[in-house]
Amino acid sequence: MTLAIIDLGTNIFHLRIVRVLPDASYEGIFRQSRFIRLASEGIGAIGAEPFQRGIDCLTDYAQILSQYQVDRTKAIGTAALRTANNGATFIQTVKEKTGLDITLIDGDQEAHYIHKGVEQAVQFGADKKLIMDIGGGSVEFIIADLDTVYWAQSFPVGMAILYGQFHHRDPISATEIDALNTFLQQQLSPLSQALTQHNISDLVGTKGTFDVLVAQFSKEKLGPHCAVLPIAELRALPVFFEQVIQATQAERLAMPEIPNDRIDMIVVGMLLIRFVLKMTGVPRLLVSDYDVKEGVLAEMANA
Repeated sequence: MTLAIIDLGTNIFHLRIVRVLPDASYEGIFRQSRFIRLASEGIGAIGAEPFQRGIDCLTDYAQILSQYQVDRTKAIGTAALRTANNGATFIQTVKEKTGLDITLIDGDQEAHYIHKGVEQAVQFGADKKLIMDIGGGSVEFIIADLDTVYWAQSFPVGMAILYGQFHHRDPISATEIDALNTFLQQQLSPLSQALTQHNISDLVGTKGTFDVLVAQFSKEKLGPHCAVLPIAELRALPVFFEQVIQATQAERLAMPEIPNDRIDMIVVGMLLIRFVLKMTGVPRLLVSDYDVKEGVLAEMANA
């Protein structure tokens, strides 16, 4: 059986196609990601250009699904489609033009799938870990061990939101950084409270923004799909954060660790990660190659 997941994020639309194996595991046979930036004209409504970019992308994805003769497809929409006042119109237009049904999932469902995906890449034990999944519209935090999710919450502090509200100068100004940190302190106060109730051993970031740190610092892996960054030993990490945060766009373009499609939003991404690392005080950061997509696929494969 061939399965597909389409993850319609605020910034990126992901397509992954897999073949289910006899033991209900799966192997990847196709993957593609496209930067759509649904919130590029604001989070209240999807602008005309990103709306069309999204439709064009999903039209192409529908053709790819047909080429691979996919048996079952699940398309999920997250923060941008939940928030935009024309999100329902977008979903209906996709249905009319491509035949794809998009399921809107809430923060709790997203957290469930993220945990299910991450546990396939990261070795969980009895100790609790804090999972952090950075999206364009929201960031999901989950405190969990292998078997149990103890706490989970979705916060409207995604990259597109932070970029749109706080990064207007190049390089970002000290005033903008202070305002962003104040905003994060207010928004993430429930996370701060949860951390007083649950001792965590590691911060687990999912693939995406965290890959910039992996490219710069990771020398070790815990299995094929999990990179390790020993935060307590990385004396160059604070310097790298400052280098990226204080850089102009032209200077960021010259940094080989930063993909060109992340040049704009990487500054607020680094500020967000730095803030959470300080809040948690963890000695180690794990970066999972798997996230919500693999969680959905695992559930589909075992259905």
